[in-house]
Amino acid sequence: MRVFVTGGTGMVGGRLVKKLLERGDQPVVLTRRAEVAKEMWGNGVAVVSGDPTQAGAWSDSIKECDAVINLVGEGVFNRRWKSWFKQMLVDSRVKSTANVAAALAKEPRNVAGAAKVLVSASAIGMYGNTGDKELTEASPPGDDFLAQLCVDWEKATEPAQQAGVRTVIVRVGVVLDRNGGALKKMLTPFKMFVGGTVGSGKQYVSWIHHKDMIGLLLFALDNALAAGPMNATAPNPVNNKQFAKALGRAVHRPSFFWTPAFMLRMALGQVANIVTTGQRVMPKKALDLGYQFKFPEIDGALKEIFSD
Repeated sequence: MRVFVTGGTGMVGGRLVKKLLERGDQPVVLTRRAEVAKEMWGNGVAVVSGDPTQAGAWSDSIKECDAVINLVGEGVFNRRWKSWFKQMLVDSRVKSTANVAAALAKEPRNVAGAAKVLVSASAIGMYGNTGDKELTEASPPGDDFLAQLCVDWEKATEPAQQAGVRTVIVRVGVVLDRNGGALKKMLTPFKMFVGGTVGSGKQYVSWIHHKDMIGLLLFALDNALAAGPMNATAPNPVNNKQFAKALGRAVHRPSFFWTPAFMLRMALGQVANIVTTGQRVMPKKALDLGYQFKFPEIDGALKEIFSD
C-alpha cells in the first residue's frame, strides 16, 4: 500500500514510517524539513517537500496514494500559550487537515477503483475536563480551548468523508515514549529525585504505549470496519498519583513529592491545565473491533519503555 504521511518526522510519525517500511508498504512523507527526512530514511522513503497548512503542489502526491495518515500538528507543550501560539496550534491542525481532505476529495478512489482511506489524528482533549467520568467515542465534546480545537480539527475531514473516503479519526491520548512527548517532560523531576503527584493527583491520565499507538494507527488503516472517531488510549487509565508511583517504580526513583497546581500554572501558564485536569477515556471502538493491546497496564508499559 502506498501511504501518504504528514507529521512523518515527529515522535509518532517517525515510528510509524519505520513500521510501514518493515511491513512492505510504500510511505510518502510530506515535510517542511526534507533534509531531516532524507537523513532519517535515506532513499527508502519518498519525500515530498511542502507546507501542509498551505495548498500547493505537494497535494498532487496524494493522487498516487491509497491512503493518508495525517499526524501533523504543533506540539501543545512546545511553548507557553500566548495568543499567537494558540493560533499556531489551530492552524497547524485545522488548515493542514482541510488541505489533505480537499486533495482526497478530488481523487477519492485509488487506481484499482477502491475507496481511499484517511486516518487523521485528533486528541482526547475533545472531551474537556470531565473528572473521573468514564468516556467513550460517543461522549460529547467539552467547551474549553482544546475541545473546540479538536471539534474544528475533526470537522476539517468532512470533504473527504463526503467524497466516500473511509475516514478514521484517532483521538490520541498521552503517548508514552522515552524519546519525547509528555513522558520525557514528566521524567525530569524523577531524574532529580523530586518526582511525584501533580495537583490533586485524582485527575486521570489516559495513556498509551508508543507501540500500541502505532498498532492502532495501522489497525485503523487496515480494518475496513473502522470509521469515525476511535480513542487511542490503553484500556486501563490511571489517576495522576497512580501514574507517578508507577513511573517511580519503573525508573527506581522516589515518587512522594507533591507539586501544587498553582506552581505548575506559574511555570507553564495555561498549558498546565492539561496536566492538572484530565479525562478517563476508554478505547471502546478499538476493543469492539478486536484490537489486542500489547500493553494494557501502566506498570508493564513503563517497564518495557525503560527496560534497556
